[in-house]
Amino acid sequence: MNNESQIKELVKEKYAAIAEQGKDQNAASCCGATSACCGDDVYNIMADDYSKLEGLGCGLPTEFAKMKEGDTVIDLGSGAGNDAFIARKIVGESGKVLGVDFTEAMVKKARANAEKLNFNNVEFRLGDIDDMPVTSNYANVIVSNCVLNLVPN
Repeated sequence: MNNESQIKELVKEKYAAIAEQGKDQNAASCCGATSACCGDDVYNIMADDYSKLEGLGCGLPTEFAKMKEGDTVIDLGSGAGNDAFIARKIVGESGKVLGVDFTEAMVKKARANAEKLNFNNVEFRLGDIDDMPVTSNYANVIVSNCVLNLVPN
């Protein structure tokens, strides 16, 4: 598999399958049994801090991003929304967080989670990191949690 579009399609398929899994299936996935990141309901992964979370990401980008109240943040490869939800607490009601993911099922899951949690300063858009659906100079901070390694170029 050496074609960029083939690689991207494989990534989309894998993450769409994870997004559509229920809680029991996620127990055996990379989400881990306790986090159940992508099931039918909002689980404990949708929290305001990382103190007890495990999941698809591999780091704590919001901890080191130097976000502050009022910032506009983009989360590249936002998945079901966890890092975006952490960021929205940091930037507060005067700030905004935009999650961008190219997996339709993940964007749908993130939007549903934001609606269930009544988070008004976070938005999710379907888009590719190589061609983001935002204008120039949109954000103060950009974060990504183990996603850039999935971008072929």
